[in-house]
Amino acid sequence: MAEALEEKKLSSYAEVGATQYVLERGLDTDVMVLNMGPQHPATHGVLRVELITDGEIVVKATPYIGYLHRCFEKHAEALEYQMTIPYTDRMDYLAAMNNEWVYCMAVEKLLKIEVPRRIEFMRVIVAELNRIASHIVAIGTYGLDIGAFTPFLHTFHDREHIMNLLEWLCGARMLYNYIWVGGVSHDFPPKFKERVAEFLKYYKPRVDEMNNLLTQNELFVQRTRGVGVLPADVAINYGCSGPMLRGSGVKWDLRRNVPYSIYPELEFDVVVPKGDLSIIGDCLSRHLVRCYEIYESIKIIEQCLDKMPEEPGFDPHKAVPKRIKPQAGEAIARGENPRGELAYYIIADGKGVKPYRVKARAPSFSNLSVLPELAKGTLISDLVAIVGSIDIVLGDVDR
Repeated sequence: MAEALEEKKLSSYAEVGATQYVLERGLDTDVMVLNMGPQHPATHGVLRVELITDGEIVVKATPYIGYLHRCFEKHAEALEYQMTIPYTDRMDYLAAMNNEWVYCMAVEKLLKIEVPRRIEFMRVIVAELNRIASHIVAIGTYGLDIGAFTPFLHTFHDREHIMNLLEWLCGARMLYNYIWVGGVSHDFPPKFKERVAEFLKYYKPRVDEMNNLLTQNELFVQRTRGVGVLPADVAINYGCSGPMLRGSGVKWDLRRNVPYSIYPELEFDVVVPKGDLSIIGDCLSRHLVRCYEIYESIKIIEQCLDKMPEEPGFDPHKAVPKRIKPQAGEAIARGENPRGELAYYIIADGKGVKPYRVKARAPSFSNLSVLPELAKGTLISDLVAIVGSIDIVLGDVDR
């Protein structure tokens, strides 16, 4: 009877809570429950991961979220359409421009607004600058997770240049409220394009230097190569997107596969690992995708600077509606956020100036959901590398 009971426990502990399992087993167990977070630098925010460990081996990892829940969707239903834009900034606060843009695209679909061509170029430029800044944070803090401090200082020094450009553009360094429904809040200031071009010229060799500091570092490669391998089919089944999906070898980027704005007119590559430096799907692959996407963003911005139409006296509010009151209907917009596929689904009831329902599809939430799959059988130290390679933003996870 006792043996049967013991067998039952052994076969079912993966399904019950970690604490419950250890309490039921008493002291005759080698497994231990550890909490990683919610106050832990390697969780990149207030994320709690409950671990069942056997020695240093992770048997099971369960993420617990909700510590940063912001009630975004409920707020959006209580506000007028344009008043929700600052709230989108605070979801993924490292890529606020991208969040604003996708939300505005959804509202513009509802209103059937055609955005001026110059505005489309401006949006792509600021979104790609924000993508570079976001990847810089991901790369720098990932080095910090692994134990490399110098790349963190190197990357954040360069990020300051982008922050200064965006602050000059709209007065804010992180939460911009720059992209509006139908337009933007400000036109580019005089010489802004020249300053952006100067930054790109300065930054190109710095990306190479960053790669030499971190990507070519033997210790960094040993800590990330072959760790947290995510097969392509598992990534797809869990709804992963962005560098998480492309790191597994799936060539999927909304800017290319489901094109929007002026991206079809621009030349750039969808980055996937080649398998020469990394094992496709591992932590190093995801890191490499972010590194090489910076080069592609630079190419995109350079093309936009060349092709953007010059219109003296251009009014950035030309297509901005004075009052947003769409007819009853629904619209969805999807965009490629630095962390993956971001989507907003909006339902209008046609009765007022507030949406009936706003649903946000956040990439960090889906990407984090695959953590239990990646954590099985890894070392605790490798779990730190895995969480860092996912590049989550908790405001994006909890919304």
